[in-house]
Amino acid sequence: MAQYKNKQELIDEINKSYGAFVMEFDNIRPEDIHKRVEGVDRTPSEMIAYQIGWLNHIMQWEKDELAGKKVETPAPGLKWNEMGKLYQQFYDKYAEDNLGTLLMKFAEAKEEFVSWIATLDEKTLFELDQRDWAYIKAGWPVWRWLHINSVAPFKSFRSKIRKWKKG
Repeated sequence: MAQYKNKQELIDEINKSYGAFVMEFDNIRPEDIHKRVEGVDRTPSEMIAYQIGWLNHIMQWEKDELAGKKVETPAPGLKWNEMGKLYQQFYDKYAEDNLGTLLMKFAEAKEEFVSWIATLDEKTLFELDQRDWAYIKAGWPVWRWLHINSVAPFKSFRSKIRKWKKG
């Protein structure tokens, strides 16, 4: 897994991997975004919905914790071995959106995510036990959750969308 020297390095990597992933949608026909392809577990629409969903979900954990609410991870009523149910919520929420709208919502979510990260200090990002929501499951520092739900899927889904295009 990547390591970051500071928050700017994390932000730069989020922006870079986001840009590369979004470019993969340039030559996808809007009418094909719900098309399933053998060997690829998500449609293009679902890939973007997943990204929007996770970015917003993590920011909601933060808002809830700062408001004094107990954060239920991964989501209220769900266990970590039930992630498919959470993903389906993301897919359903954005199922009616066209490609342009999905990409716009993704850009907005990414910008809000990066802006939020910019407000965090280095201690909050890189030291353990700074947020309950980050520590509950794996005892990770906040930056690792941010990486795993932005940079990592932006990169791994890039290969999925390329495979989808070939299918």
